[in-house]
Amino acid sequence: MNRDREVPSGQRENGDIDVRPLTIALVVDTIGNHGNGTSNSALQYAQELERQGHHVRLVGIGSQEYPAKVNRIPLVSHIAARQQMQFAKPSDTLFRTAFAGVDVVHIYMPFSFGRRARIIAQEMGIPVTAGFHVQPENVLYSAGPLRFVPGASRFIYWLFKRWLYRYVDHIHTPTQMIAEELRKHHYDAKLHAISNGYSPRFVPRQPRAAADIRPPYRVAASGRLSLEKSQITLIKAISLCRHGSDIELSICGTGPMRRYLQMRAKRLLNSPVRIGFQPNDRMPGLLRSQDLLVHASVVDIESLSVMEGIGSGVVPIIARSGLSAASQFALTDQSLFEARNAQQLADRIDWWLDHPMELVSWERKYARFAAQRYSVESSVRQFIEMERESIAEYESSH
Repeated sequence: MNRDREVPSGQRENGDIDVRPLTIALVVDTIGNHGNGTSNSALQYAQELERQGHHVRLVGIGSQEYPAKVNRIPLVSHIAARQQMQFAKPSDTLFRTAFAGVDVVHIYMPFSFGRRARIIAQEMGIPVTAGFHVQPENVLYSAGPLRFVPGASRFIYWLFKRWLYRYVDHIHTPTQMIAEELRKHHYDAKLHAISNGYSPRFVPRQPRAAADIRPPYRVAASGRLSLEKSQITLIKAISLCRHGSDIELSICGTGPMRRYLQMRAKRLLNSPVRIGFQPNDRMPGLLRSQDLLVHASVVDIESLSVMEGIGSGVVPIIARSGLSAASQFALTDQSLFEARNAQQLADRIDWWLDHPMELVSWERKYARFAAQRYSVESSVRQFIEMERESIAEYESSH
């Protein structure tokens, strides 16, 4: 194999680890859609990779240099569009153009676009890694009654492995929780638990005093408006809060549950509420204006919205669920409630608003925790280590 290189990519001639910049193709069906978590992650990684001196080629719908066409799949595309997701149409010409001269190809999703990209990259003699960003339980919640079929989740794990993940040796998992799930489902590749990280645009507000915590209180949630995100639990909880009439609620996102949530909020709440899409560039300022961030989701591989919230210095209250890794961000029991338990969530909201000194103290603690553990800068450095390892193994075996 001739890759126009005399020295294996993981090594220098003197045997030291190679630290030269890499050229990486990121293959993701939908790019440039700030309403979709996977798109957000890909864009953040691309920007940080470039900032750290690497070269990135984004391949997918919305890419400026390597755009893909939309693959319209009857019924499936309609459901996916409501989740701010489109499927890209595979193109051998696109892939061969985008992959020429790259060091490694990284694939975000196991659908037809990513599967064909893997085949073309390996035909070209290029190492391939993949990320596991689509949780089977999320797919099932979007599929309605199918989620109640016994073994449905296990089947999707098997299907994703058969489609893509059995062909790669290194898989990026955003959390240890999903890495453990992949092991349970017999994924044999090396798993790298690396946070997706959050953008440095999300910085904390200036420290405030307990006297600043006063009505109207502001409570926010952010994420796709879908069944598994359980924003209805938050609406019910506000209706049960002692402070409910003094709370201004913002639920930021779009999705199939929007009209239902608006209708329920109108019936249950007397206080101001806004539900709907917020441009991504407005989210840092919006989060810094909030007193609390609630994350009620029962299914999450990680949760970018919680990372952005705590990075902005907002105290979170997070649902505890066996299918969600988001509870890893909670630093105190007062930041946790049992999933779908509206009364317990209401009690948590009231507790924080009744204890303003604790609230402002924990705001600073959460901001420090986020900056130390979940910055996209740190995540990308770990991601590059995975890619260098993959390249070095591939070169040594070919």
